Amino acid sequence: MIILSIRTDKPEAELGLFDNSKKIADTTWPAHRELANTIHNKINSILSDNQKSLSDVDGFVVYEGPGSFTGLRIGLTVANTFADALSIPIVGSTESTWQQDGIKRLANGENDTVAMPKYGSPPKTTSPKH
Repeated sequence: MIILSIRTDKPEAELGLFDNSKKIADTTWPAHRELANTIHNKINSILSDNQKSLSDVDGFVVYEGPGSFTGLRIGLTVANTFADALSIPIVGSTESTWQQDGIKRLANGENDTVAMPKYGSPPKTTSPKH
């Protein structure tokens, strides 16, 4: 099972590529305000550098937070969209062992269907004006 892990809760974004529980590759980059512009290229790079494509990915493991509102929103949207489009499972975690926990969950046949961000506190939004 080829698994792609994604963590985007802080200025440095992380991707991991696993064959079952064996890490094949990982990359970390200073994404900060450029995450939306860099994440797709980084995903393509980690896959192609390891002779893989998106069609080879069997599941996604994502870090759900807490963390940056925008970073989590972008990373989870990318992962959820790919998982849905490819009809493959996605699981999320908030633990320090998020990758290992997610890999075990995928191996057990679990699927969150949609990974939801956990920001650590309620979002600060403005009430609608009437």
